[in-house]
Amino acid sequence: MKRFSFKKGYDQLPAGRVQEVRAELFKALGISRGSRKAFLMRMRGETEPKVTEAEAIEKIFKAEGITDIWGD
Repeated sequence: MKRFSFKKGYDQLPAGRVQEVRAELFKALGISRGSRKAFLMRMRGETEPKVTEAEAIEKIFKAEGITDIWGD
């Protein structure tokens, strides 16, 4: 499960960017804004991302200058 976690990348976000990036991740993963639990399960790696979702996650973090994304 840990290998699908993107918590490592998420923890590197500057505080001022967290809300905007989280909104981008919600959209990329097809999660509704009210489903915080679904997002946390994805972030912790409890739900394996599809290849297209993993690529979208990497693209979002890369735009923030974060390349070491996967893991806890």
